[in-house]
This record gives sequence, C-alpha cells and structure tokens, in this order.
Amino acid sequence: QVQLVESGGGLVQAGGSLRLSCAASGRTFSSYVMGWFRPAPGKQRELVAAITGGGTTNYADSVKGRFTISRDNAKNTVYLQMNSLKPQDTAVYYCAAKYGRSLYGGYDYWGQGTQVTVSS
Repeated sequence: QVQLVESGGGLVQAGGSLRLSCAASGRTFSSYVMGWFRPAPGKQRELVAAITGGGTTNYADSVKGRFTISRDNAKNTVYLQMNSLKPQDTAVYYCAAKYGRSLYGGYDYWGQGTQVTVSS
C-alpha cells in the first residue's frame, strides 16, 4: 500500500519549464522504483521517466535532454524537472511506484495525476 500525490502542474508557454513533485507515503520509499507517465494515443500510458532507489534513470526518447527525474529519499519525494516544454508535452502526468530495483515491468501504485498544459 503506497499512496502518491502529484503536484506542480500548470499552464506554461512553449519553451518554458515546470517542476512536478510526487509525495509518497510509507517508510520504505528507497525500496521503490518511481516513474512518471502520461497518456498517449494507442497506449494506456507512456513512460516518461523512471528512477530506482539508487538513482539509476531511464527516459523516453521524446524527453531525453529536456526532462530530468530525481528523488529525495529523505523526503519520500520524486521530481520531474521539465525544461524546453513543447505543446505536445501537454498531458496529465501520473506518478507511479513499484517495489524493487528494476526499471522494467509494470507499476503497482498510481497517483491521481497533475495537468500540464503547454501553450504555443
């Protein structure tokens, strides 16, 4: 049982930046892989970025070089720094978690989502 709450979404102009945060419940946060997802046509969700408890990361090709995922295990929080935003980045962004050390496979816990809107 892990509860996730996203924040930091909003409206931004193309080329701007946003920083999303995801606060997690529990006292074993460092044992979970954390990820950020967004909906995409033809798929339930698109993996945007993921990070292990030890700091290993993975990014979707569409955001490489623009987004950075990080975590603060002492604060039970994962972040997504979004730079050089594009209108096609507009989506509801979901925080997700799974127990373990692998970046691959399905996620078990999901937040409610936070809206990111990028205007042209």
